Amino acid sequence: MAGADQTTTTWLTLDLWHPNCWAIKATGEASGGVLAHSIYNSPKTDGNHSENVKGLFTAFAEDEPAVNELLDEIRDSEHAGELSELRERFGREHNAPGNVVREFFLEYDPDDMICPTLLERGFVHNAPVRIENGREEWQVCYVDDRSQIDAALDRVRDQSGADVSIDAITTSEAAATTARDQRQDTLTARQRDVFEHAREAGYYEWPRECDTRELAADLDVSKTTLLEHLRKAEAKLLDP
Repeated sequence: MAGADQTTTTWLTLDLWHPNCWAIKATGEASGGVLAHSIYNSPKTDGNHSENVKGLFTAFAEDEPAVNELLDEIRDSEHAGELSELRERFGREHNAPGNVVREFFLEYDPDDMICPTLLERGFVHNAPVRIENGREEWQVCYVDDRSQIDAALDRVRDQSGADVSIDAITTSEAAATTARDQRQDTLTARQRDVFEHAREAGYYEWPRECDTRELAADLDVSKTTLLEHLRKAEAKLLDP
């Protein structure tokens, strides 16, 4: 109907830092990263709720020592409470962006969370938050006038002391993450670099324009290391 009000959904990828965050501090000190899945209040036996919240997270890295170092950094953070590792991974290990992953529960102070501030200003996250290199990546949607986004983000910055920038923005329902995009997000940074270089160098052309020996030389790694990264990337991208 002409003249009717229409709600616009804007999809954004936010690059974000905020103070008092155990995950930002830990990933800034150690390699690897963290995926934040869900957060909830911890009930007490008397029916009340704890002053803290618990979250379900995945720690990921290239190898076991790196994951151990990351978890140690998390435990040492003054902003992290009790950390409980899970032996069962709830089927998430295949989709986590790392060669080695460990799931855990962590208790911490809800005042250190930025999620309520984002929600208050109209930003609703629609995917696990990814934390690497001391920064957080938020996939969010904003259901309002797109012209109000900058002002809303300014309020987030003022209220939380956060550093926030927009990495990507699209106003379209088609901007929803595709299955292929989701699979690409499971690659480690190194796997992504190797795969993208192989693709750009013509490794996947027919006939091939380069071989693995040349790719390994370009990236200054052994052929064995090159193949390990490439095959793991291919396995994740080709997963139906």
